[in-house]
Amino acid sequence: MKKNNWVLLICLILGLVAGMIVSELLAPVSGLSVLTKSVSLTWQPKADLSVIKYDLDLQIKLNLLCIIGVAAAFWIYRKL
Repeated sequence: MKKNNWVLLICLILGLVAGMIVSELLAPVSGLSVLTKSVSLTWQPKADLSVIKYDLDLQIKLNLLCIIGVAAAFWIYRKL
């Protein structure tokens, strides 16, 4: 299989989503709160140039399980 940047990006996004799903499933377990506590990162670029006006809102919720999922996805990508 030929490796390229798109495959890497898809693998990393899938790892991020898998980590978030696992963290949502483990959220009720109080002993694993270190792994499931999330931090939100937001970026909101806006511009009004009289011809074009845009407003973009990007929010990423990260926790330790998401980072583990991204690391696992990168490891799987390297093994392909």
